Amino acid sequence: MTVHSTTPNAAHGPAPSNAAPGNSNAAPGSAAPTAVTLSSLVGIPALHLTVLAGAEQLDRPVRWVHTSELDDPIPYLEGGELLLTTGLKLGRSREKQRSYVHRLADAGVAGLGFGVGLSYGEVPAALVEAAAERELPLIQVPQPTPFIALSKAVTAALAAEQYLAVTTSFEAQEELTRAALGKDGTGALVRRLAGRLGGWAALYDSSGAVVVAAPDWAARRANRLRPEVDRLRSRPAPSSAALQNAQKDQDYVVLQSLGADRRARGFLAVGTEDRLTPTERYVVNAAVALLTLTLERSRDLRRAEERMRTALLRLVLAGEIATAREVAGPLLGGLPEGQVRVLLAEGEPLSALGDLAEQSATRTGEPLLLAPEGERMVLLALDGGSVHTDCLAAVQDLDGLSLGISAPTTPEAAGAAFAQAERALAVALRSGRRSVDHDEVGTGSLLPLLADEAVLAFADALLRPLREHDRTSRGDLEASLHAWLSHHGQWDAAAVDLGVHRHTLRYRMRRVEELLGRSLDDTDVRMELWLALRTRGE
Repeated sequence: MTVHSTTPNAAHGPAPSNAAPGNSNAAPGSAAPTAVTLSSLVGIPALHLTVLAGAEQLDRPVRWVHTSELDDPIPYLEGGELLLTTGLKLGRSREKQRSYVHRLADAGVAGLGFGVGLSYGEVPAALVEAAAERELPLIQVPQPTPFIALSKAVTAALAAEQYLAVTTSFEAQEELTRAALGKDGTGALVRRLAGRLGGWAALYDSSGAVVVAAPDWAARRANRLRPEVDRLRSRPAPSSAALQNAQKDQDYVVLQSLGADRRARGFLAVGTEDRLTPTERYVVNAAVALLTLTLERSRDLRRAEERMRTALLRLVLAGEIATAREVAGPLLGGLPEGQVRVLLAEGEPLSALGDLAEQSATRTGEPLLLAPEGERMVLLALDGGSVHTDCLAAVQDLDGLSLGISAPTTPEAAGAAFAQAERALAVALRSGRRSVDHDEVGTGSLLPLLADEAVLAFADALLRPLREHDRTSRGDLEASLHAWLSHHGQWDAAAVDLGVHRHTLRYRMRRVEELLGRSLDDTDVRMELWLALRTRGE
């Protein structure tokens, strides 16, 4: 690591033989130096540094040491530097010296080191006053101490800090890996992570519910973050968010989604009193990787499991219940018993509904058979159970997803229930509804089902000859047909409704038959014409 400067370093006396590079806060031989700060630099006796202003800000971290004799070094600064100068081009003007300090403070430098004995015998009073006003640390560097000694000290300390970050992250990764492979798995990992950070940590499932929090008191804090987790759910994984409370007594929180293939399978939240250090970020990243590996099973394994579930579903639908129960025992822990329903879902996001159903079943201990079936998802769930009710509630919030639900039945009659769910799903898709129960299909009106594009096209084609006639000739054939059919073929009642003589109506109906090429004595023809008229809103 090197220290850049905009001008060559001024000769500033010989280096003290006992100048100690690195951080004097670390014990001799210690492998764990503290962060590089102005305080740690000032604490090195061999450098003989004197703090003239900003002593209360010495805990500022030093990112770099930069030497410049320019009267305006700001274009070459990024912030966080300890700027060293002998004031060669500073000038004797009090206002110019004060302006120099204010520019440095605005640029966010960590501090100003002023070398005396060359351009100035002592640090100008205007610099000291301005630095005190801006709470900018101003450090006097005596002539026997060369600037290179400060650069070496900071460089050594930064290198030690980076080495510590790497070694600490490796140690943390080993510790978290052992926890993840243990009996408690993710729970132990979250607890170890919270201990490592000296704060709290929480794991959420894909729905945003808290799975585990450590320490125990952190559960309430984690639950209050649900709105932030929900916002993160709308973004593809991996994504993260950093939250800082406006109140000083609150913590800093980092949220991270867990998952691959842009699909979040869970979320991790960590809260600390202060912002995460680079070392702590390494630790969090290690935890994220381990949790992702734990939650994200291999794609081949998931596909194999889905194929097994689909095969099991086909056994159930074929009525092979005894065989299905034998297979489902070790695979799923059993099949739903008693009154069940078949739920058939289509659209996107199917995965979100599937995750919710599995989480609901896990939470309550309900047996559940969930399997893909082509572009759809089939669920065999307890009638009125948590999976049934949670899916009904969730589908209302999942845009682009439709659900068909069978009538209550037994697992032995699941094949017929599947057909009911298919019909209910067809109604939901055609009517634009989120969910339709089979009972609604049996007791509701048939007319809403006629909104299908194919039915509308058939109705237009069937009635087109009458409408073309009415546009070019006298006689309201379509309205007359509607009145006659609505009165069940009663001539007098229909004629009164139209305000014409019954013989006129008879003539019109004969004309209808001629144009359509169909007999109105045929019951099927009457039914088709009536449905066509109702489909078109007549």
